[in-house]
Amino acid sequence: MKLFHLSDLHIGKQLNGYSLTENQKAVLNQIVDYAAVEKPDAILICGDIYDKTVPSAEAYTIFGGFLDALSMLRPQPAVLIIAGNHDSPERLSYAGSFLEKHSIHLSVMPPQSQEEYLKKVVLSDESGPVNFYLLPFLKPGYVRNLFPDGQPEGYENAVREVLAREIIDTGQRNVLLSHQFYTGGSTNPETCESEQAVIMAGGLDRVDISVLPAFDYVALGHLHGPQKVSKDWIRYCGTPFKYSVSEEHHRKGITVIHMGAKGEEPVIEALPLRGFQDVRRERGTLDEVLSRADDENRHDFVSVTLTDEEEPYRIREQLKEVYDYLLELKVDNVRTREKMMEEEERVPVLNPLEAFRQFYKTVSGEELTEEAYLAMEKIVQEAKEEEGL
Repeated sequence: MKLFHLSDLHIGKQLNGYSLTENQKAVLNQIVDYAAVEKPDAILICGDIYDKTVPSAEAYTIFGGFLDALSMLRPQPAVLIIAGNHDSPERLSYAGSFLEKHSIHLSVMPPQSQEEYLKKVVLSDESGPVNFYLLPFLKPGYVRNLFPDGQPEGYENAVREVLAREIIDTGQRNVLLSHQFYTGGSTNPETCESEQAVIMAGGLDRVDISVLPAFDYVALGHLHGPQKVSKDWIRYCGTPFKYSVSEEHHRKGITVIHMGAKGEEPVIEALPLRGFQDVRRERGTLDEVLSRADDENRHDFVSVTLTDEEEPYRIREQLKEVYDYLLELKVDNVRTREKMMEEEERVPVLNPLEAFRQFYKTVSGEELTEEAYLAMEKIVQEAKEEEGL
């Protein structure tokens, strides 16, 4: 069975105020073109379809057009979609029953009552059935009603307990779609600036891959860089386009999974995706940076770091004459490095946790215990989420 693994489309996203609409349309069209040639049995889309919980009308239109194009393919692939942390379950689930008639299967919330279970889609090939379990993004509070003895403590336990409720036939092939922050023991996956805001301080949202033994392939969303999590069959596919300068060296593409018979390791390959523009850095003197602009790269989204010791005249204006999409301008020279060292020597502004730790010691005369520190860390993170930080 051949699968396309996608995630984190972030339709509607802007990059430093610049629209990415045309680039997003381009990569979605490439996915449809690949599907027409490769003929996957299923396309897995593992969350963060939209960039905002209230997508624009244009974002709806783009995604709707993408699904429509996939539904016109022959043979028609099944499309399996889960919600990510950026998605609104209510908005993403709109017309779900209609879409299912066209082999488009949505799961936007984990089970909400003890009678409910994960959405399961079964497809078959010459080697028998493949069971797909759809696990949308969850927080422990989302599944409290499933457990009369009390809400699971922490993200990992919540995912573990939700999966433990499922009756999974390990004699058959099983695939999980999930949108969480998974780690492999002490090994953390690679992250980048574009996703740091949604990864919790202290790793409170970590889920260890030890919760996943029943599956033959785990299709993950949430992180923007394509990578495995300790095992080849547990994998983030990454975004289809670069959404920050920190993704400059990512190789964006479709993760393609070839599943053989039960017990055989999946064969994994990538099909490259590229928008009309690249996202990259330029570093050097102003003359050097200007000299590297040509008809091929001047339309890219560019972050510039200048190393001139003497500040050139009209820096930003000169750069904008040759680079159409200037994301940011930085200066790195003796003067700026000395200024940075001076600022580092000043008394730092404490983060809320460290400020509380010092306050507690001053008032009580004792050090804050590790247990109390972790409890405060959780409270601060939840407060940030409530404020949308």
